[in-house]
Amino acid sequence: MNITTPQVRGMASKYNASYLFIDKQVENGFGQDVAIFYQDEQITYRQLQERINQFGNVLKQLGINMEQRILLACYDSPEFVASFFGAIKIGAIPVPVNTMMKPKDFEYFLNNSRSKVLVIQQDLWDTIKEDRQNFLYLEHIFVISTQAVNEAGVKDYCSWVEQASSELRSAHTCKSDAAFWLYSSGSTGDPKGVIHLQHDMEYAYENYARKILKIDKNDITFSASKLFFAYGLGNGMYFPLGAGASTVLMPDRPTPDLVFATIEKYKPTIFFGVPTLYGAMINHVEQSGKKYDLTSVRVCVSAGEALPAAYINKWKNLFNIDILDGIGSTEALHIYLSNQVGKIREGSSGFAVPGYEAKIIDEHGALLPPNETGNLWIKGDSIAERYWNLHEENKVKFQGEWFNTGDRYYCDEDGYYWYCGRSDDMLKIGGIWVSPIEVESSLLEHDKVLETAVVGEKNVDDLVKTKAYVVLKNGMEPSEELKDELKVFVKDKLAPYKYPRIIEFVDELPKTATGKIQRFKLRNI
Repeated sequence: MNITTPQVRGMASKYNASYLFIDKQVENGFGQDVAIFYQDEQITYRQLQERINQFGNVLKQLGINMEQRILLACYDSPEFVASFFGAIKIGAIPVPVNTMMKPKDFEYFLNNSRSKVLVIQQDLWDTIKEDRQNFLYLEHIFVISTQAVNEAGVKDYCSWVEQASSELRSAHTCKSDAAFWLYSSGSTGDPKGVIHLQHDMEYAYENYARKILKIDKNDITFSASKLFFAYGLGNGMYFPLGAGASTVLMPDRPTPDLVFATIEKYKPTIFFGVPTLYGAMINHVEQSGKKYDLTSVRVCVSAGEALPAAYINKWKNLFNIDILDGIGSTEALHIYLSNQVGKIREGSSGFAVPGYEAKIIDEHGALLPPNETGNLWIKGDSIAERYWNLHEENKVKFQGEWFNTGDRYYCDEDGYYWYCGRSDDMLKIGGIWVSPIEVESSLLEHDKVLETAVVGEKNVDDLVKTKAYVVLKNGMEPSEELKDELKVFVKDKLAPYKYPRIIEFVDELPKTATGKIQRFKLRNI
């Protein structure tokens, strides 16, 4: 970043992410180009810059200082982007949170982050305002609504922003300053506040978006994964903005028919989804027989959890488009292992993304040879500084430059990484380790299975047996005969000891808002 600042003792070189992703693009001549497609609105880079500056000035007017937290409970929208970068521009800390959570969860987010400001959609505010007395640190509430907000103690987001100045200089932050927080998805327990620094977005953009996706100013991205999710934050916001490209923002829940309609309307070139959505979209096409035009899309991406090989092959057959499966995390900000165009091995997580290193170690910290399953550790400069207020867990997870992902992996002799589950998901059956992911992938190849999750269940002799929870496709009826059929199906594909001894049909699986299956909830049934 070329920002000229006076050399003042004690002040590091200035670096503010809002300059890199917004102001610099206007300086580079992209001011009149479309940054955001949102419903029937097209917002240029200059218009977005003005909205960001206006929100930053609103915060300054209220006396919000550097490092104070701003909780964002916003749908994917221009208001989300303006609030996020507006806070960063003045050195405050935006904290996007899951908009699908319950009132007690919002109370947790507000109090755990000690946020002084809340930016929230009208319908979400209506569900939590009765608990307002429990929000210990909250001082200012901005409600986003299509109508004027007339409620005591609540500010109308639109009217406040519209009246603010559109000129704003960025705060003197540096690369190592905290820029934003994200909360982990809670797939293994309570959400954790993950602290990311000013330079983390640039690092993820430069290494994944540019080197793997080859993104440029001519691209249009569309992410079905929401902006409050680390994966979606890159897909739908700082990846396209970093390239001077455009993003399509969709505030609604990503149902297959709506996602297909959005792709056909805006014609994105890069589409981002999660495995459960790809499975639902494939099933929707197979069940409905409808044809969709995805010819604008040059590449699809999946993350969140391992993408079954069956989905990759079916998607390729339906649309002739590759899906690049990868794995990332809230702590790493985005994807650090990924398949690449021309280098796809179905069912694997691919290679380490340039700029990142990975290693697989045993419980004693020794490096493991190819094809041996162990614990995956990663290194890269977008990894979070730490968790908020979790001293003991920080010592376990963040060790020097390395981060303990908690995932079990092996790396084959060709350098491809293969996901075997979370460390606490692995099953030991008859003294032999079994990966639930491997069993799930086999079940998903059956033409009657829509979704599945595999866990361990102890029998009366206190021995662990493999249990599969199975969601059937529409029109399929559960039966004892089908259970036997599925067991034989897996036996024919995997070593006999791996097949699920117990199968239970369910209507749905417990998931996080980002589509990750919460196996720990199934283990506790």
